Amino acid sequence: MKLSVILPCFNEEENVAKMKQELLPVLEDLSREYDLEVIFVDDGSRDQTFAALQSTFGALSYAKIQFCFLQHVVNRGLGAALRTGFSGVHGDLVVTTDSDGTYKFSSIPQMLARLTPGVDIVTASPYHPQGSVVGVPQYRLVLSQGASFLYRVLVGWNIHTYTCLFRAYRRAVIGTIPFQSDGFLAGTELMVKAMLKGFKVAEFPAVLYSRMFGASKAKIARTIWAHLTFQGQILLHRLYIARLV
Repeated sequence: MKLSVILPCFNEEENVAKMKQELLPVLEDLSREYDLEVIFVDDGSRDQTFAALQSTFGALSYAKIQFCFLQHVVNRGLGAALRTGFSGVHGDLVVTTDSDGTYKFSSIPQMLARLTPGVDIVTASPYHPQGSVVGVPQYRLVLSQGASFLYRVLVGWNIHTYTCLFRAYRRAVIGTIPFQSDGFLAGTELMVKAMLKGFKVAEFPAVLYSRMFGASKAKIARTIWAHLTFQGQILLHRLYIARLV
């Protein structure tokens, strides 16, 4: 079985060495079970992220791990980076993960273990009763937890976290479900649309950490507006279906 791992990156030059130290042992372990392709998508970084990724990972040689480097000329947003990564995947399973280490790469095998028959998506869930958050600024948690609460009301109460990037998908999901957002809404849009189409989601209780280097790339006001707009669309869809019934 082939596994694709997609890591969108934007201005992460100072994180690359840490990324290698934490990610490489996990990839080596996974390569005992999977043929791996690791796709880095540099989303128009203004620093030397792309060069650092190529020099750090490009010289590595493994029989069952292939590294691929894609680049946007200008910054287009997380959703656009995901679409670029998805367009080149060959894996039966696809993992998307933050490049800044806010979710531990060492959790990838545990997350994949929950992708059992009948499950199409496994999403990391720090807001699950067995999950937790360490060192993340409270204002960011208010945004994420508030958005997830509204999605729980609108879409499915059994899922506690709707806003994370750290997930495992079956290839059929990303090959079937389109999403339009170029920004941080993208992962939520993809999962919600998949759920509404009948794909099954399971949670992986996870720990969300504060990033060690650099600053978060999320634009708070823009992200809030994107979620509210999408939630309004879901509500209108629900009301339309209810009228038909």
